[in-house]
Amino acid sequence: MPLRLILRRLLQAVPLLLGVVVLNFALIQSVPGTFLDVMTAEQQVTDPALIERLRVTYGLDQPPTVQLLKYIGSVASLDFGYSYRHNLPVLDVILAHLPATLVLMLASIAIAVLVGMAAGIVSAVKVNTWWDSAVSAFAVLCFAAPSFWLGIMLIILFSVKLGWFPVGGMVTIGLDGGMWRQALDVLHHLTLPAIALGLFYSAAYARVMRASMLEVSRMDYVRTAYAKGLTRTAVVLRHILRNAVLPIVTLLGLQLGSVLGGSIVVEAVFSWPGIGGVLFDSVMSRNYPVVLGILVLSSLVVILANIVVDLLYTRMDPRIKAA
Repeated sequence: MPLRLILRRLLQAVPLLLGVVVLNFALIQSVPGTFLDVMTAEQQVTDPALIERLRVTYGLDQPPTVQLLKYIGSVASLDFGYSYRHNLPVLDVILAHLPATLVLMLASIAIAVLVGMAAGIVSAVKVNTWWDSAVSAFAVLCFAAPSFWLGIMLIILFSVKLGWFPVGGMVTIGLDGGMWRQALDVLHHLTLPAIALGLFYSAAYARVMRASMLEVSRMDYVRTAYAKGLTRTAVVLRHILRNAVLPIVTLLGLQLGSVLGGSIVVEAVFSWPGIGGVLFDSVMSRNYPVVLGILVLSSLVVILANIVVDLLYTRMDPRIKAA
């Protein structure tokens, strides 16, 4: 079953990824101007003949449909074009910054899930008490506070005022030491941006976990467990929590794309060397091959992550496994 599911999901991902390429290419084509306009302006190229030769070299003289078909063929062979601004292939530029973004995403998702689930469990177990009200207020505050604002507040408090964490970046420049010291240094830099991004999404997990636990607690098998004399802790851990966590897995798959988009904003606040800064610089300089490459590879990451979530859901829910 898992192998068939993986193959089916991969086959379904092909037209989805193709649609992403076509849509993003169409959006880029609708924007006035090209990267060639910026490049010639920066280098003060005014010779019309030279500009026309450059247009032919980069294929900008061809109709958009021809450019699209050529781009799709190039993407199929993992050729995303060339970045004139970095003087490197687009794939090399993206792969140099994508790991930092993935690290931030994974850390923020871990914080969001752990904090959200813990808050939701407390709210459900202590329903209609001041604990429940406190968790609800916490969820509202986290959801209402934008990640960039929360990031700025964290920098002011923990970096500027208290000096506990660095203001930005991913590593300490000139740090000497072994692998473990460097890993701890990255973790030290990662803490604030991961909290800023994770707390925003923890609100949704808290509300979903609370609602799911309250719904499961009304099931007949839960009443049967109580009737058998099991303690409240045993019922919650063995019966309620195990089934209530399934909507969390579903929400995780739905939020992956949103977390990726949010990480780009947080990267700008904390000067995190991920693809966010590269994307912003590429948009401003009309370096569209890099923009398209980031959008396509980001979509691919989200699609693959959703396949993993589907496999996890199948593993956790016997009803889907049986189907």
